[in-house]
Formats: sequence, structure tokens, C-alpha cells
Amino acid sequence: MASNKSTLLILFFSISITIQFPTKTSSTQIPTNPDHQQSDSDCTNRWIHIRRLPPVFNLDLLSNCSGYPLFDDFCPYLANHGLGQKTHNLSHSWYRTDPLMLELIFHRRMLEYPCLTADPQAADAIYLPYYAGIDALRYLYGPDYNSSSEQGLNLFEFLTTDSPESWNRKMGHDHFMVLARPAWDFSQPLGNDPFYNVTALTVEARAWPWQEHAVPYPTSFHPPNLSLLESWVQRARRSRRTTLMMFAGGGGVGRNPTIRRSIRNECENNTMNKNVKNVNNVGMYGSGAGGFSKLCDVVDCSNGICEHDPIRFMRPMLQASFCLQPPGDTPTRRSTFDSIVAGCIPVFFEESSARAQYRWHLPEDQFGEFSVFIAKEDVVFKETRILDVLRSIPRGKVRRMRERVLEMIPRILYRKHGSSICLRAKKDAFDIAIEGVLQKIKSKGQVFAQ
Repeated sequence: MASNKSTLLILFFSISITIQFPTKTSSTQIPTNPDHQQSDSDCTNRWIHIRRLPPVFNLDLLSNCSGYPLFDDFCPYLANHGLGQKTHNLSHSWYRTDPLMLELIFHRRMLEYPCLTADPQAADAIYLPYYAGIDALRYLYGPDYNSSSEQGLNLFEFLTTDSPESWNRKMGHDHFMVLARPAWDFSQPLGNDPFYNVTALTVEARAWPWQEHAVPYPTSFHPPNLSLLESWVQRARRSRRTTLMMFAGGGGVGRNPTIRRSIRNECENNTMNKNVKNVNNVGMYGSGAGGFSKLCDVVDCSNGICEHDPIRFMRPMLQASFCLQPPGDTPTRRSTFDSIVAGCIPVFFEESSARAQYRWHLPEDQFGEFSVFIAKEDVVFKETRILDVLRSIPRGKVRRMRERVLEMIPRILYRKHGSSICLRAKKDAFDIAIEGVLQKIKSKGQVFAQ
């Protein structure tokens, strides 16, 4: 394992330092990929400087990938710059991606960003390649669990002492970083948070901090070219939806009333003898393109058995018309984005699960066009049946909703680094996040100037 870890780290590091990119101030660097060339006018208000950090804040953190007994060994998921190992040798788009690797994925994609500048004073934004989610493991699961308030203090000291003019010019308002864990894991009292001004892109934001914004969890689908993306979308479009609704996840087995328990109970009460078998009843449930062989399907993903094995849940999602997204330990779920990739219409039970989170990627004013909302209180305490709500949706509307879901696939996935120019013409989750953070920093800068 040690040699494998070393190989992965050397590979990541070597590619990180040898990739060349166009800069605003350097005349000696020539882009190796002419597709990345941008004129100054193309990059107006889009220049980003990648702050050089000591490896203790990123690459060194990967060397301890198996050092947390209470947390899974994440060494296998470092491969392919954080995409993980391929699901099988012939795969070109599917990987065993761990959500914790979002910081690596983002860092690798930043190296390809077409408007990089070596001059922090000329930058519209400054990216901090700090692997905060990985660094947090020692405070959440390791020997420093009683000192989480100290996380990031050494980084803050570095930023304010090494070339401090970059930080001081706007006191961090123009800096941003990525957090591959829910923001709750990093919450600090306002008086103790040295990064209060820094924009944080996180997989789950809290409701009130203005500097946090949620970005999609990485799925296992990372196409390298437009052809593979389009062929997948066509497969999802043509997939025969033989199940009305499905849930992939764990929980819901205790005695306490929860939305997950209600879902499991409803599915168990609708066994095969209640499923549609008579062809004369095709379409009787009022959704999809015909009858269903199942009303409800549950894919048990307890103990994380599905997390790195997309085949377990993607096939059932491709066969389902609706995918249920109940909150768990936290409101958000990676499964939301897995279901969109599968063309399965997500069903939410809390506003904070998606609508109040991913406003850049899932437009808030369009939620009714691609998703269904059922208040969890209505299901748990008012005996609202999810099946009844979904069966009441007209088939024509379901078809339109599914088409909107399929249209959204490119904007919620993270395409593979080094992808084709045709695929780069379609904005993915990274592109949309960068646009959003630049606008957010610009807005903050206007307030700061006042």
C-alpha cells in the first residue's frame, strides 16, 4: 500500500507542476494546448491566481490516506487526480469516485482554467488549493478531535506572513476555497474564524453564512468527450422506466418516526401482488410512458456499500421514474446528482436538501420543472402517501420533467480533466461554480470598496 500511495502522490504532484497554462503576466510560458488560449478581452473580470501553498496544506495530507482508523481508507480514491479507479478496465467515463476527493478534482481542473494569472494583484479572484475536507479528518476522526478550532490557523498565519499583500489588499474577500464536506464540519464561532471573509464552495452550505455556497457532490460519471456524454444521455432517455419510484440509501429501520422509515414502510406495504401486471391497466398510475412492474424499489446502501460501486444504484435508477431523496444525517445527498445523471426525477422532502442549496446549478425558480416536493411532515405525521402523490402527476408532465432532468446532466457533473474541446463548450459543475464565485467576489468587492 505504501508504494501505491507514493506512486499516486508522485503522479499527482508531477502533473500539477508540469502543466503549463497561459498567464496574464508571463511571456515565457507557452500553452501546450492551443485550445486554452484566451485573449485579455475574453478573460476580463475572469482572471484567477492560484496561491502557491506549502505541500503541508494539500499534497502532504494525502500521504496519510490510511491513517484514520475511524474513517475509511481513502487511498484507492486518489487515483486519476481524485476521480478514483475506473469501475472496470474498459470504462472511459465511470469511476469509483469518493465525494471527499472534490478538493483534488477541483484543484486539477483549476490547472486547466484558461484565465490564470501569475500576478495576484491582477487577479479578480485568488484560489486557495487547501484540502480542508481531508485536513478535517484528524479533527473529526483523529488525535486532534478536541482541538477542531485550531484547523486552518497555520494556513492563516502563512497567508498573512508570506506575501501578505495578496491577503491584505482585500482582507481575504477575493479568496476562495473548496470544502469537500458539509460546512457544519468547519463551523467556528464568528470571533474565532480567520477565514470569515473567504468564499467557501462546499457540498452543503448552512442557511445563514453569506460566504458559503453549495456546489454539487461529484458523481461517478466523468466523461472525457462530448460523444460519450451524448451517448449516455441518449441511453438514459431511452431507458424503460419499469419502476414508479425508488430509494437508494440506508436508515429507516429504527422505531422513531422518520421520513426514511415512512418510505421503507410504504414500499414494504406495496409488495409484488399490488404491482401492475395487467396490460389493460397500462398507464393507470398516471405517470411515465406506460405501466410499471414495480411501484417501489429499495436499494439498501447501509454501511456505505454503494458509495464506490455505482452499478448497485445506477441500474435501478435508470429503471425508475422517480428517485426519492430523503434527508439523512444532513439534508443533502450525493444521490440527488446520481439520480439526475440517470434521468430519474428527484423527489425532495426538505427545501434545504437542494432548492436552498445549489442555486447556481439547480435554478431555484425552475425546481418544479424537474423535481417533486413533498413535505416530510406530511408523510411522517399526516399519512400522505408518496405513491399517491406521484401517481397523480399526468404522464405528459412526467415526460417534460424527465426531459428537463436530462438537459441538466452536463451542468451537475464534473467532466474529466483534459477533456475534448467540444465537451468543454458545455459548462459543467466546475465551470458554473467558477462563474458563480467570480460574481460573488465581485459583488463582495463592491461592498468592500464602499
